[in-house]
Amino acid sequence: MRKAIARFLRHLCVERDASAYTHKSYREDLIALAAYLEDKDGCCPDPASITTVELRGYVAALAEAGYAKATIARRLASLRSFFRFGQREGWCRTNPAIALRNPRRARSLPHFLSTEEIGKLLAAPPAHDPLGSRDRAILETLYSAGLRVSELVGTNDGDLDLEEGIIRVRGKGRRERLAPIGSYATKALRSWLGVRKLASVESTGRDAPVFVNRSGRRLTTRSVARMLEKYLHATGLDCRTTPHTLRHSFATHLLDRGADIRSVQELLGHKSLVTTQIYTHVSTASLRAAYEKAHPRAR
Repeated sequence: MRKAIARFLRHLCVERDASAYTHKSYREDLIALAAYLEDKDGCCPDPASITTVELRGYVAALAEAGYAKATIARRLASLRSFFRFGQREGWCRTNPAIALRNPRRARSLPHFLSTEEIGKLLAAPPAHDPLGSRDRAILETLYSAGLRVSELVGTNDGDLDLEEGIIRVRGKGRRERLAPIGSYATKALRSWLGVRKLASVESTGRDAPVFVNRSGRRLTTRSVARMLEKYLHATGLDCRTTPHTLRHSFATHLLDRGADIRSVQELLGHKSLVTTQIYTHVSTASLRAAYEKAHPRAR
């Protein structure tokens, strides 16, 4: 089983040019299945002998352990890809994961901050401090461009065009998009890049990471999350707030102020409009105003 997993992971890297994050996710999902079967049967399983019934038991064990439906669905997707690869390689006659259906996922409303709360958060980092300058640029950019935190930390100097107010973003599935950034984010980025010149950065030129730590190395997503936690504590804002909350707030505020949903879809880099439609809940006040203005018997 573990040898088959290793071959599949090599296939991801070499043939499919998968990202490091995708490789890590598949590896964790498949190793978890192997560990479950080893614990259940007392030996390392032959992947060709794994049945749909065994996989169904694995999914039930995940649910009983309290895993989120989204996590279970991701693990099922990993299993389908793994056994599909096995069919192609000839060590698996059928795909036992095909018959398993994803758990029905309730779409929860995303947590977002009001414009007043966003303003309070963005003003929290001390502008006179080098790290404060960096943190303000991070928060301004996350909110201004609606970036995922992984997209933010992966940004290089060559991706920025501050004259035009544009940032090139490498999103999920290695899809690229151009995202506009506002004047506040542009100003914060200029300030931070001026400070960063005084530090020793791990690489130079167009491939230099925009956001680095004290050692000059590229920031991690976890580092950004810890930084945000510090400012949430300082400002007393909702502790549920994560870096992704700024992306939710970005979409929420655009739609609430009348932006076209397809434009928001493009700005967020969503492949499907369905993913973007969850943000339409936020425009209750705007919908009410439009209703009262347009409907002949609204008042």
